Amino acid sequence: MYLEYYGLREPPFSITPDPRYVFLSERHRDALAHLLYGIGKGGSGGFVQLTGEVGTGKTTLCRLLLEQLPENTRVALVLNPKLSPVELVESVCEELKLDIVGKRGSLKALTDTLNAYLLDAYAQGLRVVLIVDEAQNLSIDSLEQIRLLTNLETPTQKLLQIILLGQPELRDVLARPELRQLAQRITARYHLTPLDAGETEAYVRHRLAVAGCSRIPFSRLGLKALYQRSGGIPRLINIIADRALMAGFAREQDSIGERIVDRAADEALPGHARYWVRRYGRWAAAAAVVLAIAAVFIAWRAPHTIAPAAQLPPAEAKAPGPSPADDMIAKIGKQLETTGDNALDAFSQLLARWQVDPDSVSVREASKCPSVITNGVDCLRGRATLEQLARFDRPLILVLHDGAHQAHALLQGVGPSHVRLDIGSQRYELARPALSKFWSGEFVAVWRLPPEVPTASLKRGDAGAGVAWVKERLASLDRGAAAESGPAFFDAEVEDRVRKLQTAYGIKADGIVGPETLFALSALDDSGPRLARTVQ
Repeated sequence: MYLEYYGLREPPFSITPDPRYVFLSERHRDALAHLLYGIGKGGSGGFVQLTGEVGTGKTTLCRLLLEQLPENTRVALVLNPKLSPVELVESVCEELKLDIVGKRGSLKALTDTLNAYLLDAYAQGLRVVLIVDEAQNLSIDSLEQIRLLTNLETPTQKLLQIILLGQPELRDVLARPELRQLAQRITARYHLTPLDAGETEAYVRHRLAVAGCSRIPFSRLGLKALYQRSGGIPRLINIIADRALMAGFAREQDSIGERIVDRAADEALPGHARYWVRRYGRWAAAAAVVLAIAAVFIAWRAPHTIAPAAQLPPAEAKAPGPSPADDMIAKIGKQLETTGDNALDAFSQLLARWQVDPDSVSVREASKCPSVITNGVDCLRGRATLEQLARFDRPLILVLHDGAHQAHALLQGVGPSHVRLDIGSQRYELARPALSKFWSGEFVAVWRLPPEVPTASLKRGDAGAGVAWVKERLASLDRGAAAESGPAFFDAEVEDRVRKLQTAYGIKADGIVGPETLFALSALDDSGPRLARTVQ
């Protein structure tokens, strides 16, 4: 009904998973990279766990994952996990198109058939992946059966890779003592959170653009209300926005503001009473003020029967409660105590952000931070201030300490007053001063470097492709001369430009292109991951 009025070719906010409308926020890209990385590691990677609230896009990510799987991958997708252990194995065999005639109902016969297939697939160089959606609905017995399926392995890897997708309750299920063996095999965890305010606006604009809209019908306040009422959950954004467009058309409103969005949310979502509170709240507040004044007047006119103030017992001083910063420090301290040294997990996350081919690198070796992790991927371990790291504008690892405990956190964003950290599967936003409770400046960075650039230092007098790359990167910063045709030389002018770059990034200004300067030069490249822009 509203398509022609708003210049749309088709409904932009349908809740059907049309791949044309897929919008990947920073955290959706991270989650997809984790899934692809987990599969790319083959059976040696253990379990991969992805959780998120209802409507945050887990099923959409699963569809994207299936579209991007390597050709040598075979997938069993279980969408209805409310199955007994026998039914679950039957479903896996059916998804892999195995012949189980006469074997149904026999767990041993089904498992033997599946094991034979996995061995044959391994011999052919194939990877077999089991994806379980809505995994929070798996029974304890079914989860234990899934764990037992991973026991078939070669000396170097397991033959079945398992991905569990589920709502946040899945984390509670896997935390049960009877499932600790399975929990210990989860090598990658990621929790998908809702969109923030900026991402919600970008999401709405993206879907409207795909639907052919040349003008955004939502006002700024309308977009803000859409975020507040949906909580940043994509499915709720679709439902409210669709109803708001319908209401705007009915009222012939070219610009949809917060009042229409609020009405649409009240009609589409539970909690109708909230609308009446918002609509009549001002009158109720005014009435409350009038009643309060009347009560004071009556009390003043009435006889004084209250004891004098001097006779009242002294009020007990109420101890101030912990501040939000103290609460966050306590949470992170507890996380460090329970997580332990999670270097492998942190490096897996960082390599996934850089989309490093998991077959080309050992995470255990990468966590030692050699100068060259693999061809074209370098590593640097150093010390710096938060301001220096913010200038690099790259996600990197912070080494945190809390007395006897150490953990590795992935720095995802730096804002004016807060930083965003991922420690294991938990995301934190804490005030900058609170970070100093755990971090003394130690960091680990990973970045991509063209193969022609030597990892050894470059200095005045050098020439070649490495110097040409340095001059090209410098030109993007100072708009000076890039590499000319023919051999590129590291002369006094280049040395002076390198010193200025080093000063800008807080690096020792010696004019020599060492590891820290190479990292700074690579940060001038537009490609690769960046720190989040939405941190406070």
